[in-house]
Amino acid sequence: MRFSRLRELPVHTFLFLSTLLSVMTTVAIVFVLFKESLVFFREVSVFEYIFGTQWTPLFKPQHFGFLPLLSGTLLIALGSAIVSVPLGVLTAIYMSEYASAHIRSWIKPLLEILSGIPTVVYGYFALTFVTPLLKIIFPSTSVFNAASGAIVVGVMTLPMIASLSDDAMRSVPQNLRDAGYALGATKAEVSANIVFPAALSGILASVVLAVSRAIGETMAVTLAAGATPNLTLNPLESVQTMTAYIVQLSLGDTPHGTLEYQTLFVIGVTLFIITLFMNFLSEFVLRKYRQKYD
Repeated sequence: MRFSRLRELPVHTFLFLSTLLSVMTTVAIVFVLFKESLVFFREVSVFEYIFGTQWTPLFKPQHFGFLPLLSGTLLIALGSAIVSVPLGVLTAIYMSEYASAHIRSWIKPLLEILSGIPTVVYGYFALTFVTPLLKIIFPSTSVFNAASGAIVVGVMTLPMIASLSDDAMRSVPQNLRDAGYALGATKAEVSANIVFPAALSGILASVVLAVSRAIGETMAVTLAAGATPNLTLNPLESVQTMTAYIVQLSLGDTPHGTLEYQTLFVIGVTLFIITLFMNFLSEFVLRKYRQKYD
């Protein structure tokens, strides 16, 4: 028994060091982000950054108002949710409640292929296909616009919602469905009134994770939505998201240590706080609405 424990000691040590490395890497990233951000806030007030309506750190006169980047990010995130949530949930209901095992075995892998397509391909798809269609419907649409970026990001996050919601619905016990059928309910009524509410925690968590994924999307929105930090709610105009700004500045010749360079870390901290909040929200939803069955 003692020899067996000694033999397992290297395995335990390796697993512990792997976990410690992951934690220390996260701590180091957060430390660097906050350290560099403090340098920025010595020159720019927190009030100006949070409530300012102009973002022009690369031009004179410089303005460091974060709201234009926030509005662009929210336009993409919420627009993508409008596309992905209804389609993803309806797809999950079909796979869970209506599709045969054979059809489901084909549909789910095909859906998950969408997750494997490079995001830069989605960006060019938005420019060459989605935007021309939008121009036909809305002639005032800009070449770079938030709507086309939101549509392709919605397609990207659709598999996440469909797959996770399907798993949540399939985890609902069959006896609940049988009880509904025994009371004379139709399949549609059972799906809408029994299965969907019972799986609500998993569905809501998938939506929160999908929106979080949309907030952090980079290349697709950089190509499709443009690089104009507009404070607007019009999805047909060009906007700039937080991630798109990071890409723009990273590709430039911004000198190290300047105030413009520090904005990279400030936006990184802001993204970190937003995604952390989304993760906490997902955990809260899971705990609040989780259904437990014996």
